[in-house]
Amino acid sequence: MSNHTDIHAYLAEFEDIPGTRVFTAKRARAGYHMNQFAMSLMKAENRERFKADERAYLDEWPLSEEMKQALLDRDYNKCLDLGGNVYFLAKLFSTDGIPFAEAVSTMTDMSFPEYREMMMRGGRSPEGVRSIKEGR
Repeated sequence: MSNHTDIHAYLAEFEDIPGTRVFTAKRARAGYHMNQFAMSLMKAENRERFKADERAYLDEWPLSEEMKQALLDRDYNKCLDLGGNVYFLAKLFSTDGIPFAEAVSTMTDMSFPEYREMMMRGGRSPEGVRSIKEGR
């Protein structure tokens, strides 16, 4: 870790990790209502209401149109960009009847079988692009 006196410079480094969205306090604040929506799906009656009319249920929450569309599209990377937390979003995966690993595989450039095989081999290699801005 670098020695920083500027917390903003330090936090900006988290945005330079390829393929990773670090769940910072800023993201937590931005995604608060999205994550609360996801947690609401822990109750059967809420899951039923959501499944009956997803848009109407989302309209009950103070979410931006961009958040609502990302949730409707099941664009999990966009949800993460907007402050969603994968562990909260897991309630949506479960509501859809999708196993966690399969849902997470949609956030990669791999099919579910490819993702599963990669994970069974120990995960992604630490070799490769380590910085977005430096391309290395």
